[in-house]
Amino acid sequence: MLAKINSAGLSGLDGYTVSVEVDESHGLPRSIIVGNVSPSVREALERCEVALRNAQIAMPPRRLTINLAPADRRKDGTYFDLAIITGILRSVFLNDSFSLDAYGFIGELGLDGSIKHVNGVLSLVSEMKRAGLRGAVVPFVDIQEALVVEEMDIIGVEDLVDLCHLIESREHFLSYPREQPIHTDIRESYPVDFSEIHGQSFGVRAALIAAAGGHNLLLSGVAGSGKTMIAKRIPTILPPLRREENIEITKVYSVAGLLPPGQPLLNHRPFRTPHHTITTAALVGGSAQGGVVPGELALASRGVLFLDELPLFSKASIEALRQPIEEKQVIISRLNGTFRYPADCLLVAAMNPCPCGYYPDRNKCHCTESQIRQYQRGISKPILERIDLCVEASPVEFQDAVSKQPGPGSEELREQVLKARAVQSTRFQHDEGITVNAEMGIREIERYCELGTKELRFIEQIFHLRSMSMRTYHKVLKVARTIADLAGEERIQVAHLSEAVHYRGIEDQLYGAGERI
Repeated sequence: MLAKINSAGLSGLDGYTVSVEVDESHGLPRSIIVGNVSPSVREALERCEVALRNAQIAMPPRRLTINLAPADRRKDGTYFDLAIITGILRSVFLNDSFSLDAYGFIGELGLDGSIKHVNGVLSLVSEMKRAGLRGAVVPFVDIQEALVVEEMDIIGVEDLVDLCHLIESREHFLSYPREQPIHTDIRESYPVDFSEIHGQSFGVRAALIAAAGGHNLLLSGVAGSGKTMIAKRIPTILPPLRREENIEITKVYSVAGLLPPGQPLLNHRPFRTPHHTITTAALVGGSAQGGVVPGELALASRGVLFLDELPLFSKASIEALRQPIEEKQVIISRLNGTFRYPADCLLVAAMNPCPCGYYPDRNKCHCTESQIRQYQRGISKPILERIDLCVEASPVEFQDAVSKQPGPGSEELREQVLKARAVQSTRFQHDEGITVNAEMGIREIERYCELGTKELRFIEQIFHLRSMSMRTYHKVLKVARTIADLAGEERIQVAHLSEAVHYRGIEDQLYGAGERI
């Protein structure tokens, strides 16, 4: 008898539906699996055989042919084990059973008959819902993650005994106990606050502008000046997560196998800080033993990616950020397909002025001019042009260090960010794919960053004086637009342009006409 069971596999962050067809016939006892499958899928036959034997289920000698359709798509992973064993049981033992066409089955089968956890359950169940299925049967340990998908009948099974009881009859299937979603507290909580920062009002101001307009930020300054402290607190002033953002973050972490146990839905913006020895594949994503996996860029999506000691990262890793920064997504192409992961993160980087971190204090810094230049030139001009705000963090004065007067807190700064974001939401309500000023294209810049006569004369002088590229010019206009939004101004003024230009100082030091060390 032929049995058909719905399942799903992963391709990047998205799932795709698979039909598992099991045909049982007389002949020499043999089991084969076809359908463009990887070795991990082919090994499911061995897992099923041993699991059935250990569950005391005697298989009659039969010829089994298992096909995973569509055959033109490569199948990889252990997601299909539960569907394969279900198809075998229905084909061999349950000839007159009821239809399961409205349900999908995903899960890995253990040799003891247990149904084990698989990564990416949220993406897989979401794809099943999109394909029109009414429900899904998943490992019991993954049931809360699957229940994040609304309007789906989710059933959790722990082992083969549960599975056999579930599919034995329609009555058993309908009466099988269902779990209810556990509503966890989704309020964001962070252990740090901007009020803890002293003596870095300029850096805090830059962080506020970056959060308000979605601008990338580079902090430069001597060692110990508070660059990392500022970066770690930026997630605390970003707007609260929307549910669709929660789900996107959870999907990425689930696919990567990094979803914390007992937390089916992540409730805070990620903050990722990879070490400078990271490889390019680990940073942007690439091939691993289990297939193509998301990198730090995708794991930081909807949050902050902090690259400390930016010049020490390999040149290939830094340059690989160019396209993802602009397009807000990572596209990884391999022979077996193209995989897409989100990369809609706020890029925050930090660097010292020299290898030892103390330049220009020549009492502490003993680096030569060539060493300083070589260190700073680890960041190319195209990368600098993709960073909207380049801020120099000055050393903290003693009076500021011992001051008991707290600076502006995260709650106060977040209120300003939310007001500026509300202005941008209204502005871009008819512009598809644009939510913040940093995402504006040339057409939107011409429409929303219109300058008056006085402002045009000012920016013209700066344009020629600093030999700006068009990309840098547009970055200045975007930042000025955000500064005007924070000030509650409808039009960009000279003061807003002046502040925005001031945030390009590091670029001028490294690649400007003067180029002094």
